Amino acid sequence: MPEANISPPTEDETTEDGTAAVTGEEEPGPAPGEEGEPAEQTEPAARTGLTPRQARRVRIVVSGVVMVAVAVALVVRLGSAPSVLTMGFYGIALILSGTAIVLSRRGRTRVATGVLVLGFAAVALAEWLLASVQ
Repeated sequence: MPEANISPPTEDETTEDGTAAVTGEEEPGPAPGEEGEPAEQTEPAARTGLTPRQARRVRIVVSGVVMVAVAVALVVRLGSAPSVLTMGFYGIALILSGTAIVLSRRGRTRVATGVLVLGFAAVALAEWLLASVQ
């Protein structure tokens, strides 16, 4: 009885005359360092993404841009409705931006990103809760 899930042969599985070739398991070659090629000739995996220096610079620039945006928002908010709590929330956001810059300079880019994202989420949530209470 034939199997129901038989797919037509692909180009790799056909011979020159167009008939299906029988593909078997390929035999693995020798491991690096054994018989055959030495271990030094194996290619290292290609690294993709940013270098550590580029990652630090990106986090520093992002933190600086966020710091400027927070400062502008603070000035706008204080002009419309001066409040000590609003000033406190934006002050915390400015401190978190500065902390992220310092962490990025020291090579702790993931921690800096976490401080920036989680800190600003907490500040935004607190301000939203304060606005909904009033």
